[in-house]
Amino acid sequence: MRSLLALVLAVAVFTSANAQEIDPEAPATLPQPRADQQVATFAGGCFWCMEPPFDHLEGVSATTSGYISGRLKNPSYDQVSHEETGHAEAIQVLFDPDKVTYERLLEVFWRNIDPTALDYQFCDAGHQYRSAIFYHDAAQKAAAISSKQALEKDKPFAGGIVTEITAATEFYPTENYHQNYYLTNPVRYKFYRYNCGRDKRLNELWGTSK
Repeated sequence: MRSLLALVLAVAVFTSANAQEIDPEAPATLPQPRADQQVATFAGGCFWCMEPPFDHLEGVSATTSGYISGRLKNPSYDQVSHEETGHAEAIQVLFDPDKVTYERLLEVFWRNIDPTALDYQFCDAGHQYRSAIFYHDAAQKAAAISSKQALEKDKPFAGGIVTEITAATEFYPTENYHQNYYLTNPVRYKFYRYNCGRDKRLNELWGTSK
């Protein structure tokens, strides 16, 4: 009995210590790419909703929610959400190009946004919710432009495409509590996504198979 109690106490202490290590209000640590990995950065409205489609791809090792292309260093969620900094809510994707191509990431990106919406996505309005592709090198820029041109030619919807293609600047990870929100708060995430009408609009744009 004493040994079992000691084990329970040890687990409790270990759990408490680890819980204290992660401050939900502190910025998350940005994973760094290995030599065999590349980085892609996309903005498509609420970053909660942009993580899942990329996380499900073989060859993607991490997605990080954050902010990019603004005026202020180390912005907070409150500052960005009140349009005080010029940043976009975005995600950074670490991927192995031998397992998943950048072109495939672009396909997933397009089919998870509304490219006809200027300075908003679904129920979220404001410049911080603009859609954008932030390229990290000349090859990504060429691929992004090519994918946009192909979509403009064959798009299954009537509206014009207003998604930006621009060079990546410094990316700031958002607070820990925003990371992997669809996993850590699945009920709240599903409630938000449904009430925002994201899937309804995506189906209108792209059809039911994305």
